[in-house]
Amino acid sequence: MAQYTLEEKESFIVLGIGTELKSDYTDFVGINKEKADFWSAVEQDGRLATLKAIATNDYIFAVNEAVNNKMMHYAGVMTEESLPEATRVIQFPKGEYLVVKGEGTTADELSNKLAGIAFGQVLPEAKDFAYVGGPNTTVQMGQRDGVVFGEMWIPVVNK
Repeated sequence: MAQYTLEEKESFIVLGIGTELKSDYTDFVGINKEKADFWSAVEQDGRLATLKAIATNDYIFAVNEAVNNKMMHYAGVMTEESLPEATRVIQFPKGEYLVVKGEGTTADELSNKLAGIAFGQVLPEAKDFAYVGGPNTTVQMGQRDGVVFGEMWIPVVNK
């Protein structure tokens, strides 16, 4: 089984700029392309830099959340501030989280790798806990030696 931990986290808020993902939830190629196009756009037009300027730490959050039966994806940061271009304040509940750590050559590769491990290996094989919805996030924590490192945080409940 893949390496993971279960960690108790305090509730936290991520301020995000988002997009609706239009691909079918089983179309991983389509979803990944939509996410990559979105991240490219927010980096090029300066919205990500604007978010990072008000962040309380250096973490960049790639958040997935179902909102009003729509599959949403957000670029976000932890902050107490707000921005006119922000589309959502995302509340993560206090509780137990599945945490999968990893690294990749790009933020996209990191996110795809961690999601694959979490949703493709750990959760299907888990006997004691389950994901029952709510926002989940890949947290880009930094770079070293040419690789991006971070974690995926998924709220879980005991079975």
